[in-house]
Amino acid sequence: MGKVFTITEGLENLGAMKTGGQGSVYKGRRIGEIITAIKLLPTPIYSESLEDKNYRDFQNEVEKLKKVNEHPNPHVVTILSSGVTDSGNFPYIEMEYIEGPDLEDLLKPPNNPVFIVKEILKIADQLSDALAHCHKMEVRHGDIKSNNVKFNTKTGNYILLDFGLSAMSDEQRRTSLRHAGAIEFMAPEQNEGQMLFQTDVYSFGVIMFELVAGSVPFPLHDRGETARNNVRIAHLETAAPDMLQLRRAAMPESWPADKKEHEMHVPDWLVSLIYKCLEKKPGDRFTTGVELHEYIILNSSRAEKKSGILVEPPAELIEGNEKLLKENDQLKNSLLDYRQQLQTREKEIEDLKVTVANAQAVLPAEDRLQLQGEERVADRGVSKTAFFALLILTIGLAAFAAYSFFNNSGVQTEQLADSTQNKIDLIVNADTSQINLQPGQTRKEQLKNRPAVDNVERTDEEANQEGPIDTAASTQDDAGQVEQKPSARNTGKYRVISKAFFHNEPSDATKRPAAFIIHWNNAVLTPLGQTNDFIYVEYTNHLGQTSKGWLRKSDLRVIE
Repeated sequence: MGKVFTITEGLENLGAMKTGGQGSVYKGRRIGEIITAIKLLPTPIYSESLEDKNYRDFQNEVEKLKKVNEHPNPHVVTILSSGVTDSGNFPYIEMEYIEGPDLEDLLKPPNNPVFIVKEILKIADQLSDALAHCHKMEVRHGDIKSNNVKFNTKTGNYILLDFGLSAMSDEQRRTSLRHAGAIEFMAPEQNEGQMLFQTDVYSFGVIMFELVAGSVPFPLHDRGETARNNVRIAHLETAAPDMLQLRRAAMPESWPADKKEHEMHVPDWLVSLIYKCLEKKPGDRFTTGVELHEYIILNSSRAEKKSGILVEPPAELIEGNEKLLKENDQLKNSLLDYRQQLQTREKEIEDLKVTVANAQAVLPAEDRLQLQGEERVADRGVSKTAFFALLILTIGLAAFAAYSFFNNSGVQTEQLADSTQNKIDLIVNADTSQINLQPGQTRKEQLKNRPAVDNVERTDEEANQEGPIDTAASTQDDAGQVEQKPSARNTGKYRVISKAFFHNEPSDATKRPAAFIIHWNNAVLTPLGQTNDFIYVEYTNHLGQTSKGWLRKSDLRVIE
């Protein structure tokens, strides 16, 4: 049983966890239930004063280590304290205790001899982040190896441990390296006692090689001095072996063939990165952990090739994505069509409003008041707020709601058209633009005394008394002018194509601009006669008001 040291007051030694050329690691406990890890350095300090060179060097290195924890990093172990043991006068560093296995343990049975690619990429990212953090603080670790990287079972992160070599002076470090056990992870320049930023990069490359291939580039076959020298020489002179070939040979037999093939897809950029880290000359490697970490971030964010084989997404995902893109294009086109239709309908409504406004201008004040009353009643049917709310809802529901919207929109348009036609019917039956006022007679009296030929249909009794229409006779129109009677009856029936204006005579010069019929009324017109390109009709609207006049045939279509 090894000697149990008393660490310091309030810090209990619970026994050694591991020993090595750079010192031993003990499990410690502070007063209470706080568990920590204590690194004991092998060189004793006989006087805790700056006159003692060993103590002075130790204090200088510890001050550097404290900078690492000034800005905590989730992938670097937290250093809690440092000092000299009460017995033995050994310098120590107290660190947080990480619960979980290290990488060396994870590569041993019953675990698989190689890591899966996904986990390799995770370790590369987190371990390079730890190196970048240390190098920013001007701290070189110097002892990066697989059993100094632990998997924290509580957080799921990989943590860089054991900064013991960092706390040694250059002379102590050279002496320690001669007796170091983990020479498989040592950079070539460490044989000369050098410890550079690129030294940590080299050791990082050895760890990554081990995770991919299942073994380090230059394994130590026994603890004899000859074997150790062979490993040192290999680091100096021998190129690293084929990592992917070693990986294929180390694949677990329990893995199915498809998984083995999938796990051979190591990204090309990662393979290149590892071999660059293992360059013999420090200047050919990444200069610091910062540059190394930035390279990993840049390449891991791209779509990569794995060992020359392009990794395609699953066929189901591609098919589903193409289907969604196609449906999205269809919805966009449908929405665009609906918007164009809506703009067309809105333009038609605006044109109708302009026409009504122009027609109202020729009406007497009393008739305008009557029309305004009807507009207020019609406006209660469909408000602007309801219309725009329906429009917003339609855009949100896309194609499905759009269909319903335009059906409703069509109904609203027809309602507005019917309301507009009511106004136009009033205009047609109140066409007074051509009335000639007699001297001393008001316009109201003139309207009262005007002939009712256009406003009242003849009863059957009146028709019998008057007899059939005389083709040679004439009648008086709305303006008191003589209107030519039709020459003969026509048995065909007509509908308005778009808009048909009344004429006092079968001539374009007698057009009555304020009296017309619109196709939305679906009026069936029975001609009383025709002359040239005109037919003479009587038109009664749904309010029972009747107008007579000539209509151009070109504005009509025959339905019988």
